[in-house]
Amino acid sequence: MSAVKKQLIIFDFDWSMADQDTDRWVLEVLSLRLRRKMQDLRNDVQWTDLVAQMMVELHEEGRTKQEVLDALRSMPFHPAMVRAIKSLKGRPSPETTFLCLSNANQVYIDTILEARGLTHIFDEIITNPATWTDDGLLQVRRRINPSAKQHSCHVGCSPNMCKGEELEAYLSRKGGLDSFEKLIYIGDGSNDFCPILRLREKDLALARTQRGLERRIKEEGAEAGLKSQVKYWVGAWEVEEVFAAH
Repeated sequence: MSAVKKQLIIFDFDWSMADQDTDRWVLEVLSLRLRRKMQDLRNDVQWTDLVAQMMVELHEEGRTKQEVLDALRSMPFHPAMVRAIKSLKGRPSPETTFLCLSNANQVYIDTILEARGLTHIFDEIITNPATWTDDGLLQVRRRINPSAKQHSCHVGCSPNMCKGEELEAYLSRKGGLDSFEKLIYIGDGSNDFCPILRLREKDLALARTQRGLERRIKEEGAEAGLKSQVKYWVGAWEVEEVFAAH
């Protein structure tokens, strides 16, 4: 049994906890035209703003709130990941806290967690805000409003949120980094590189293979001062193995 008594599990959501990208999935299910438009504009429009724009146009196409929710509930989510999370959360020792750091949005994440029976898992979900209007439009906004003070990240986080700064702020609210004996970060994208730079040598980064995080670790990790252990994974069953050992 692990000697660790208190640990923090930090999950990215798209392609890390879930087996798809929420923003793209909704359009792939409901509008081929808008999925293509999103692809064409992805390098020209800030991503959260682009998602917000696509939701406006999806609403104009006549798609309903119920159809968006149904699309989210059908999104791939591996049973092994559900099992791994519930098993670790249910163990009396070590005391495990779960945190979500995601560039998706609150409605998408809440809907999928509810569908998978995981609404009780996270201590906090740090993501972009989203709300429904009375006529069924999902309004998505940046976590950091463009007119507000912006984050100071120089590692390459998107303007809507610096995951590294958000992780540091969360840890500060919980008594500091040393209040947890071990941190495990599960991510896949290039924007997960910034927060894993906050990890210590005794912590663990679980990076999904063949995605942006793996590339950045291999190309920039040493120079950027990455300290943590790194383990690469392909399928949810490998995360389940790691959780079983912690």
